[in-house]
Amino acid sequence: MAPHYSSISIIQTEEEFKHFVDEFYQDKKKPKSFGVCRAELSRIESNKVVSVNFPLLNFEQNFGSFAVFATAARLQSFESNEIVVDIDSAFVLRALCLFYPFITKELIAYEPIDRGETILHGFKNLCEKFSTDPYSIKTADVLFTDSAIHQYIGAKHKNIQVVFELLRHISSIYKGENECYKFQLVAYFDDLQTQSLQVAYAKLHALSAGLTPLRSLNLDGIFGLLPNLAWSGNKPYELQYLRDNEISLKMEGEFPCIDFIDKFPRYLMQVLPQVDNIRILDSSKTRFGAFLGAGYTQMPGASYVNFNSGALGACMNEGRISSSVVVGEGTDIGGGASILGVLSGGNTTPISIGKNCLLGANSVTGISLGDSCIVDAGTTILAGSVVKINHDEAQKIAAINQNFVVQDNGLYKGYMLSGLHGVHFRFMTQNPCLIAFRSKRSINLNKDLH
Repeated sequence: MAPHYSSISIIQTEEEFKHFVDEFYQDKKKPKSFGVCRAELSRIESNKVVSVNFPLLNFEQNFGSFAVFATAARLQSFESNEIVVDIDSAFVLRALCLFYPFITKELIAYEPIDRGETILHGFKNLCEKFSTDPYSIKTADVLFTDSAIHQYIGAKHKNIQVVFELLRHISSIYKGENECYKFQLVAYFDDLQTQSLQVAYAKLHALSAGLTPLRSLNLDGIFGLLPNLAWSGNKPYELQYLRDNEISLKMEGEFPCIDFIDKFPRYLMQVLPQVDNIRILDSSKTRFGAFLGAGYTQMPGASYVNFNSGALGACMNEGRISSSVVVGEGTDIGGGASILGVLSGGNTTPISIGKNCLLGANSVTGISLGDSCIVDAGTTILAGSVVKINHDEAQKIAAINQNFVVQDNGLYKGYMLSGLHGVHFRFMTQNPCLIAFRSKRSINLNKDLH
């Protein structure tokens, strides 16, 4: 689609920019989240988006940049809760004119490098030409394809760096030469049930990047928005496309090496860990939408982390952290240990595991645990499990859990123990029964591993 060119005034100073932003929000809401994404297109249905990736997602911040993007996109109506708009070359040039005072400031600082003055002069000419005669702009007028400049510009304002990266692709944006992808502006205002695939990805990205806590966003209905895709590297393929073209793709030697088939991409396909001491030994075991805190280590084998779940800090994971499960710092999840999620199986209450807990190998935990709890290897504790606690041990547990009520008969359902601190669960084999007692063991992770 050819861009709709129209002139736009250059914002000359930072003070003018502040006035522009204040005026913009006089009658408009601030978005909860927004960003420019690369949208991968269907190979079957023209212009249908099947997946997206955000190089930078803004979450409850950088509202001035949204004012720029919305103005550059010529958005007139904000009645819908979600915004998904295709980006064209005119959008990029308008954004440059609106970001002008910040870009020129950085280009002036860039001048000690040989071509700085030439680049600054070229940028000013481009903006002035566009603002006075937008239809005269040609692809040849667009400069700044040097990657060193792109890395430098936007060091203080990452959204400007995004615009400069769009500038690299301005020919493709303008001519529509590449049919496999396009760029879009995505935003939403209130955390309502998600209506678009793009906003679904934005919410999952916010969770994985730690921009908002786990279980804090409305993810209802996202499964219906995400198509089931064959993923090869970071490239999605529709299964029907592969079936329809299997013979020709294989004859040409272009049939993709399929890594997995799922509605969700993998965590590392969309985000980088926030810190260097996060270790993921098998990238297939962490789904997009999971969050991994500093010091987290995920071993290969039975380990797994679903979306909207994860660990808040240093944690050894050799088991399964199911959907909506949140694990506290210092907890060790043993080989094959499973924490129940909320996607299937009847459990509707999200489970939290406290700090410094130990879940033994092949254990199953279906209730929340407080801090410093232990579930022995092979032990299953569910909401409906019957647990025996003798009177003395119950008194010790009550001493550190003020809401715990000691039962005269010594019998407790699992849900009655949910969230308690310092409880040790064990299955007795000699006289088969599930017991609990006050945990006396200190759980310490190997600091060298985290």
